[in-house]
Amino acid sequence: MVQPFLSIVIPAHNEEHRIPLSLQKIHQFLDQQPYLAEVLVVENGSTDRTLALTQEMAADWAALRVFHDDRRGKGLAVQRGMLEARGEYRFICDADLSMPIEQVNRFLPLSAGQTVDVAIGSREVRGAKRYNEPAYRHLVGRVFNFVVRLIALPGLQDSQCGFKCFRASVAEDVFRYQTMGGWSFDVEVLYIARLHGYKISEVPIDWYFDDGSRIRVAQDSLRMFLDLLTIRRNAWRGRYG
Repeated sequence: MVQPFLSIVIPAHNEEHRIPLSLQKIHQFLDQQPYLAEVLVVENGSTDRTLALTQEMAADWAALRVFHDDRRGKGLAVQRGMLEARGEYRFICDADLSMPIEQVNRFLPLSAGQTVDVAIGSREVRGAKRYNEPAYRHLVGRVFNFVVRLIALPGLQDSQCGFKCFRASVAEDVFRYQTMGGWSFDVEVLYIARLHGYKISEVPIDWYFDDGSRIRVAQDSLRMFLDLLTIRRNAWRGRYG
């Protein structure tokens, strides 16, 4: 089997209202690209028709692969998808497509001789644009990012954006050490990548706020802060290789 150039990994939990349209947009986009690609949907713990709908679409789209995982947590779904993927580059993509899918090419080395270890979408670096985000959400995000930079990832302006691209060998090295299944998995895998000597670059994107976000600002912010301390403890204990 020919190895795809790109794998798009989509974690999906109760996404029956959003994922069909998102997959249609991705399909239309990939049909116009010069490279071979696959799409992996990892459904975990849904109580709606997310799994059935994606399986129906996969029956008519050979490049779409659907996985069911009983483990709850976005991070665990991403981990499964990144390790199941076959692409030379593996791209994490939120089901709501808050970044237009056409911008995925910004993350890829489309010219001969280029290489990318890890490229992450950023809503903060020069050239990025945010649309429709409430001021309080932006403020909470910046406060959390300050703490992330202080404890785990100095220099990175936006570790929590849901769009990230890893070279295959980097993904297979990094994600096997991942321990977190919740929202903080982003910080953990980027911390591991840096620990293993991989270069991380931030890519400016257009990002559209989705008021259907499942993040609970107060509770999840506290949980994520405690996760940062766990990441440092795991590193001290040598859990990341």
